[in-house]
Amino acid sequence: MNQNIPQTPGAALYETSGLVSQYMDFHYGPDIFGVPNFPAACINFLHSTLPFKSFDRCLDVGCAVGRSSFEMAKYFTHVDAIDYSSGFIDAAKSLQQNGIARYTTPTEGQLTLDCQLSLESLVSSDISNRVNFHTGDACELPKSMCDYDLVFAGNLIDRLYQPKLFLDSMSHRIRNGGWLVITSPYTWLEDYTPTHHWLGGYTDKNGNSIDTITGLSRTLHPKFKLHCQENVPFVIRETARKHQHTIAELTAWQRTG
Repeated sequence: MNQNIPQTPGAALYETSGLVSQYMDFHYGPDIFGVPNFPAACINFLHSTLPFKSFDRCLDVGCAVGRSSFEMAKYFTHVDAIDYSSGFIDAAKSLQQNGIARYTTPTEGQLTLDCQLSLESLVSSDISNRVNFHTGDACELPKSMCDYDLVFAGNLIDRLYQPKLFLDSMSHRIRNGGWLVITSPYTWLEDYTPTHHWLGGYTDKNGNSIDTITGLSRTLHPKFKLHCQENVPFVIRETARKHQHTIAELTAWQRTG
């Protein structure tokens, strides 16, 4: 693993205990305003929609605290899950090993609500143990992470310091006929990605507006073909009365060469 990873200002945010708790609630807490659980909704959609050749191996990149990884383990024999945040991975491993997790959510001011979840209410231990959690950099994945039927990158692409580097590696990691599934609200920020590495959300030198789906298509062509696009909403709780309501776009790309 390359130890000279660029340190973007936004990366440190994901190591705070408050954000770990917020993501535990996002992944495992109750549905909010009738919006289904985002990681589960994504995996359910791709399982019901994509014509998989096999359900052998998959990779969850940017797995955060692990809900999408456990959901994939319901269908796949082997799941590798990786995230840059050691705090997220520690929380996912603890839940996997202990079967329960406790966290707090802010309600107002300094007040919080104590929460507890049981992994057995979602998946059996036999299924959850199919997941192998790792801390690492999506742009510098280990060579051993290859030969996958599916790579799922949930709300990751606009948080990478060099997203094209990640995308260029996918043809070496996904089996021919396998799938790359990307979700993102395309919130490009210099705190995470230098502007010259943005895949979309900018105007080129000829004055053309370049959106992210165009950037993804250009980068993945000709080895991947776009199969489908789907809007998937999600809600993240900040306090009892304040929430983030976001629409991510899910795109599924099949490796064809």
